[in-house]
Amino acid sequence: MKTRSTAALALLAGAAIGAIAVQGLHAESKAPVYVVTETDITDLDAYQKEYVPVVQANIKASGGRLIAASHNIVALEGPSPGTRVAINEFDSLEAVQAWRASADYKAARKIGDKYAKFRAFAIEGIPQ
Repeated sequence: MKTRSTAALALLAGAAIGAIAVQGLHAESKAPVYVVTETDITDLDAYQKEYVPVVQANIKASGGRLIAASHNIVALEGPSPGTRVAINEFDSLEAVQAWRASADYKAARKIGDKYAKFRAFAIEGIPQ
């Protein structure tokens, strides 16, 4: 009988510790930040060949992940946002700001500015 009680108590203690650990992990997790970029492209071929590979490599090197990008935009309300929309995910707003302030991004942007006009904004996601 004593062995069963000890085993049951150990099992309950393990479950309680596991539940507390999961709660702690959820409390520590931060919501991702999404950067939405609307682009009006004036020279699509040059934009895709000269700018896109450079800026995508820069985003990846800065910890960002491309979530969506398309030229096929369907406006559901209001005017269409541009000829291209891209959504990138970052771990934090600080990571976004560091990426945008980097010399590599600024150099890439000089290329992009020759072929397009940009509008970008960051929004915080919802913790999961």
